[in-house]
Amino acid sequence: MTKWPDGTTRMGFDVTEFDTLRAETLAEIGEADLAALEDIRVRALGKSGAITALLKTLGGMTPDERQAKGPQIHGLREAVTNAIAARKAALEAAALEARLATEWLDMTLPVSAGRLGGVHPVSQVMDELAEIFADLGFAVASGPEIEDDWHNFSALNIPETHPARAMHDTFYFPDDKTVDGKRMLLRTHTSPVQIRTMTKQKPPIRIIAPGRVYRSDSDATHTPMFHQIEGLVIDRGIHMGHLKWTLETFLKAFFERDDIVLRLRPSYFPFTEPSAEVDVGYSREKGRRVIGGSEGWMEVLGCGMVHRRVIENCGLDPDEYQGFAFGTGVDRLAMLKYGMDDLRAFFDGDLRWLKHYGFRALDVPTLSGGIGA
Repeated sequence: MTKWPDGTTRMGFDVTEFDTLRAETLAEIGEADLAALEDIRVRALGKSGAITALLKTLGGMTPDERQAKGPQIHGLREAVTNAIAARKAALEAAALEARLATEWLDMTLPVSAGRLGGVHPVSQVMDELAEIFADLGFAVASGPEIEDDWHNFSALNIPETHPARAMHDTFYFPDDKTVDGKRMLLRTHTSPVQIRTMTKQKPPIRIIAPGRVYRSDSDATHTPMFHQIEGLVIDRGIHMGHLKWTLETFLKAFFERDDIVLRLRPSYFPFTEPSAEVDVGYSREKGRRVIGGSEGWMEVLGCGMVHRRVIENCGLDPDEYQGFAFGTGVDRLAMLKYGMDDLRAFFDGDLRWLKHYGFRALDVPTLSGGIGA
């Protein structure tokens, strides 16, 4: 007993009924929409479908009957399957054509900057820094964010007892994830890029190394992931005067003010000697601190002359080559220049914040056109 596509139940099939089933099913398919097509498929080819029931009768037939009726039943299943697929493809193509006829874009219209989205302030500042240092003759260098402890600490003269190596400050990989016996971690600064550059490139070297870094810290002015830029110069006869001039030129170009005043305070970094913290003068405008002037001092970056041991660790002779290095947070520079108060908002993904602080995609910073877009 088999249920036909028209809903009736019939006992057995002769040739006339078989041809009728074929004709009725194919006719229904030819007139069905997408919803009806699925219903026909279930009634014909589903577990309780008419053609499925016919296939089940093959097991009870004699060999002669099976040889005569089997090809017909299998042929019917193939014909219905192909007809359903063809009808579905035709319906979907027609729907697409109708959609394309109503949804179109005139490519000859002028570009609307508002439709291009916004550039994140960090990306914008990265471009500004690259433009400034390119004019000073610096190349942009990059390195892996997953580092080993030699490049991240040991080569930079950071001792085993230094607090930066502690688990509460650095994201380490499990002990079984070592590479060549070296412990792996998420880099805590972009200084490893300096090491990799010095070990692969002969002086003179003049690079900046921007990128993401990771430290276990989170508050209004710190996030577990943030962006940093470091600079390195290695050559003969380099001294602190070159360093101070480079930083002063960079900060004047970045903040686009000529009244930038610097103050270098003695400090300590394992990878530089002597080391200094760089303060920049600020003034108050409408209750906010603005870089420029001399009403107060604000720390903006750290710097120093590259330590002899670091130069030696990279296979260079410190009696022949000297150099300076500096580093600062890109996110902090963006906050100071564009008036943002909370670093955490940089990574919240709030479109309202990005719409307010973001930049137009076509605002590419240039020294001639103005760094601050």
